[in-house]
Amino acid sequence: MSPTLIIIVLLAYFGSLLAISYITGRNADNGSFFIGNRRSPWYLVAFGMVGTSISGVTFISVPGEVGINQFAYMQMVLGFFFGYWIVAKVLLPIYYKYNLTSIYTYLDSRFGRTSYKTGSAFFLLSRVIGCSFRLFLMVSVLQLAVFDAWGIPFELTVVGIMLLILLYTFKGGIRTIVFTDTLQTTFMLAALIITIIVVKNSLGLSIGGVVNEICQSDYSRLWFFDNPKEKTFFWKQFLSGIFIVIVMTGLDQDMMQKNLSCRNLKDAQKNMYWYGFAFIPVNLLFMALGAMLYIYAGRNGIAIPEQTDNLYPMLATQGYLPQIVALFFVVGLVAAAYSSADSALTALTTAFSIDILEIEHRNLTGEQQTRLRKRVHIGIAAVVALVIIIFNRLNDRSVISAIYTIAGYTYGPLLGLYAFGLFTKRPVCDRWVWLVAVVSPLICIVLNWLAPKLLGGYKMGYELLMINGALTFAGLWILQKKSDVAQPSAPQQSHTNATD
Repeated sequence: MSPTLIIIVLLAYFGSLLAISYITGRNADNGSFFIGNRRSPWYLVAFGMVGTSISGVTFISVPGEVGINQFAYMQMVLGFFFGYWIVAKVLLPIYYKYNLTSIYTYLDSRFGRTSYKTGSAFFLLSRVIGCSFRLFLMVSVLQLAVFDAWGIPFELTVVGIMLLILLYTFKGGIRTIVFTDTLQTTFMLAALIITIIVVKNSLGLSIGGVVNEICQSDYSRLWFFDNPKEKTFFWKQFLSGIFIVIVMTGLDQDMMQKNLSCRNLKDAQKNMYWYGFAFIPVNLLFMALGAMLYIYAGRNGIAIPEQTDNLYPMLATQGYLPQIVALFFVVGLVAAAYSSADSALTALTTAFSIDILEIEHRNLTGEQQTRLRKRVHIGIAAVVALVIIIFNRLNDRSVISAIYTIAGYTYGPLLGLYAFGLFTKRPVCDRWVWLVAVVSPLICIVLNWLAPKLLGGYKMGYELLMINGALTFAGLWILQKKSDVAQPSAPQQSHTNATD
């Protein structure tokens, strides 16, 4: 596909994002940036969050995963649905009760300053690495498809991509992202549906014929109850799905910040229910696309790439499918990556400004707070760009994947902290909480290495998240002060009203 045509389409796409930013960013203040003045329509938030959840990693990896584990991922997606229900019923009422802007302020009132800073620091670490990794994949595709041909270095591409994100999130923040994510989710789903239609027509099948073809293929197995040692075992996947959502949505500032921008608790809960429900058919379509791509490759004698993540990009961009698929694939990939990266950048700015710099509790005017927040926003973007460049310099996908996996371990301590805070009333020795939060994921890394050797080939999966949280909970239990009972006070936050 012509690099010039890709650039023209992407410029038009970015122009749309900037137009939305201009409209939504007028008269914006810190309340607009952090929580959208709590005026976001819940249905736009729900639709946009689908795109945020389906990052560029998911966009590429889920179809490729079908060739290895068939439809096993849907077992986890089923768990996601129940996880969203728990977030809506348990966590959202707490966040709205205390009128939070940063969700980690809860840890300050429940345990103390060290716990508060520890929780926010773990989020910052996880999100910087996760956001950088997702953007790295997208930038790598654009570099190969467009910018290498023009002799533009990778580093300059990264800077340009980050500047575009800064341009449309700089003023409006969450108020802008609620609307840009709606546009980006639309493009992502359009890419998915158009690819399915083109592949269906290329196979000469009706919709019913596609369903029948997938069901009769080697890729359609959905339920895995036979081998508890495997990562695909149903109860591992299902329970992990529940806890992944609780931690990576309910305890994640990025995902919760959009929910907190809704008008009230009831709207935020409606958003969570509908978003959780919509996530099931969207992921089913991605897996159906994966099966169709494998069937298409088999019928046309196309060799499956060694790294299955490359299957969709290869078929879409290397002339195996019509040009329209390549066009929408690139736009869909950019939309998926930007939808997760822009909100992550805003959430990182929010967490650093409120939790680390505490701009709401310093003797600053509103104008001074805004200037400081803008500097933080630029600084976070620079850090993300630097990490992406470091990933590229490493030039070793196994090392990069290991870094990304390690970042995933950092959500376990958050699970343990919030579980202990919500389900016990005991105070803890706050100054040592950081040590528990560091040791727990390190123990999990060792367990992941030892399990196959000590447990007859047992393969650890996402259940490590639950083990990590349990270890943190146990560590806090050891640190508890038995002489007192904790009486959490309402966190000091912004004065924006939040009604139920």
